[in-house]
Parts: sequence; C-alpha cells; structure tokens
Amino acid sequence: MTSPPAARRALRKLGEDIREARLRRNLSMEIVAERAATSRATLTRLEKGDTAVSVAILAGVLQALGMLPRLADLADSAGDPQGLEISRESLRQRASSPRPRVGRDE
Repeated sequence: MTSPPAARRALRKLGEDIREARLRRNLSMEIVAERAATSRATLTRLEKGDTAVSVAILAGVLQALGMLPRLADLADSAGDPQGLEISRESLRQRASSPRPRVGRDE
C-alpha cells in the first residue's frame, strides 16, 4: 500500500529527527538497535523514513533514546485544537436542539 506524499514526508522528517537525537546522545546504531530489541538494518530503515517500519519498533527506538513519553503525547487531545473545536461545535448543536417534554401538563 502506498502512503500519501505528505505522510511519507512526515516519516522522513521523523526518521531524520530520530537520527539526530541518536547522534546528539553519541549512541551508535548498534547500541540503539540492541536497546530497542531490533536490528541495525531496521533502525536504518526507520531513520530513512521507511513507511513499513512498525509503530512497535518506533516505540522501542524512542524508549532507547529516552523519548518514549513524546509518543504518548502525539495524539493527545490537549494538542488537537481542530478536534476540540469540532467537538465543541458538535456539542453546541446537540445542546441547542429542543427536546420534547413528555408527561407534563401545560
């Protein structure tokens, strides 16, 4: 399955960022791959933005780099202003709908 171009660009950027984080920590590919329970070849693919590398491998590499908490925050609703706005709009529409009164004498 082919990923959309924007997704491929984002994964390439993610891979570059992971590589930079590894180098800033002065860690070899072998050390990070071992700590992430993966192979050096898979780590290379991740750093190049290969779309077939699993999220589990990504999580393992982030853990090896001490960056795993950032993955948990990736889709946090607090960082999703568009989703929160859509949710508020939906709530407003539902809240403004008149409800029939049942069982009341008027």
